Amino acid sequence: MDVQIEQSWKEPLRGEFNKEYFQSIVHFLKVEKQAGKVIYPPGPLIFNAFNTTPFTNVKVVIIGQDPYHGEGQAMGLSFSVPTGVKPPPSLVNIYKELRDDLGIEIPKHGNLEKWARQGVLLLNAALTVEANTANAHAGIGWHTFTDAVIKIISDKLEGIVFILWGNFARNKKELIDSSRHFVLESAHPSPFSVTKFLGCRHFSKTNALLQQQGKTPIDWSLD
Repeated sequence: MDVQIEQSWKEPLRGEFNKEYFQSIVHFLKVEKQAGKVIYPPGPLIFNAFNTTPFTNVKVVIIGQDPYHGEGQAMGLSFSVPTGVKPPPSLVNIYKELRDDLGIEIPKHGNLEKWARQGVLLLNAALTVEANTANAHAGIGWHTFTDAVIKIISDKLEGIVFILWGNFARNKKELIDSSRHFVLESAHPSPFSVTKFLGCRHFSKTNALLQQQGKTPIDWSLD
């Protein structure tokens, strides 16, 4: 199957694209669209995380659960919304931690493409969702695919910083070889658990881990 994805991802993921479960995902999405269901993000943005962060550029992985399911919010990057769309509560809390950790003023927008272009893979576990229905596509096979992505990154790259916020993301730890990579864990930045999230200092910790390997740190500012 010829998936429209950034070239450097094609070889490591080729085996997944040819598996039956992945073809079932494609079939499911086609049937849903034909039935008039609204699916986010738009087709060209489903693999936006991969297209914005080539495989060879990955330095950091931030794992989200599900695309935003409100109109105009999902853009294929975990926690990110397009410029002009009001940042959701979890992202606002991420910005608060960024301010407290690094002194970076809270941005006026929610677009995290600048992070992605520097090597931060903003990976949702499910890459699509039905409008207004959280986790609607959690069971269609995407988790099998993104688990494979995490495992491939773990197996083929070195010294990646995996940022796991909340229990869902933390459960992905078993896919990561912690003898070759770094894992930062905390509560989820949602309003329900934000008091346990604030103070994690994951942004400065990530940069310290990158620098100790001789890698360029991430410029986390967004303005």
